[in-house]
Amino acid sequence: MRRLVLCFAVLAVALTARGVERPTHTYSIVARDPATGQLGVAVQSHWFSVGSMVSWAEAGVGAVATQSFVDPAYGPRGLELMRGGLSPEQALAALTSVDEGRDVRQVAFVDVAGRVAAHTGARCIEAAGHHVGEGYSVQANMMLNDRVVPAMAAAYEAAEGDLAERMMRALEAAQATGGDIRGRQSAAMLIVKGASTGRPWADRVLELRVEDHPEPLIELRRLITVHRAYERMNAGDVAVEQNDLDRAKAEYAAAAALLPGNLEIRYWAAVTLATAGEVDQALPVFREIFAADPNWVELTRRLVPAGLIPDTAEGHALVERIVTAASTP
Repeated sequence: MRRLVLCFAVLAVALTARGVERPTHTYSIVARDPATGQLGVAVQSHWFSVGSMVSWAEAGVGAVATQSFVDPAYGPRGLELMRGGLSPEQALAALTSVDEGRDVRQVAFVDVAGRVAAHTGARCIEAAGHHVGEGYSVQANMMLNDRVVPAMAAAYEAAEGDLAERMMRALEAAQATGGDIRGRQSAAMLIVKGASTGRPWADRVLELRVEDHPEPLIELRRLITVHRAYERMNAGDVAVEQNDLDRAKAEYAAAAALLPGNLEIRYWAAVTLATAGEVDQALPVFREIFAADPNWVELTRRLVPAGLIPDTAEGHALVERIVTAASTP
């Protein structure tokens, strides 16, 4: 009974408060990773800021892609219906049944159980279609040819790695097969945890958007690499907190290998090692960073008032040792 009440309440709102439609013709994927339970959506389009309209996900609930002549309301309302207990098929059917623009919509839902539903309206601009697989759906409209959707499905199923990598492979396969007939402009990827902690900010595994770029998929892949590097940095910090310096060093090294030219990653790794007693190992890193940009020297002095290095005689001595030794050729 609760499901029916919720469904009718959402449909009543949908009948009277449809969002402004935008012609976001695109290709996308929604998926659930069976290994981790993570839920994700990834998209690319020849349209500015595609991720702000197409991609929706909520931990413990599901993921939604809404595109073509997009009604963004399918995102939050679809998630609300699935959160209330409806399956993706039921939720999608409920929303399309009251949408007079259903024939120009393209929508896909996946839920926390890996159930999937997709809709491609009869009047979506060719080439248009979708493919529902086990725990995922790929969909596209206004494509250069009708090989894009099969290529996305094949790439996703063949790909190895985490959910971000597998969805990225699907997007890249779409572009390699012809992609959007108009070209490319923006891309996005959103991944959330399979189970909700009740803290949405903590449930977001990855959220990246390329709003306007001549090669949005190349830029999205670059940002995924940056994300992975900072995740390794975070893991290193946790290892330091647990007094596991060997693991911390390994994580920091992995982060630096992913982004070898990034001073930020190398600096904070050096700070953490120095404050953990590994000063001799940290000094060469400080020296290289200070040579590249002297502003980091001043930042190091400011760490004491901020509490990142103890405001004690030992803390002040550590800062002076770092600044003096690392500034010496």
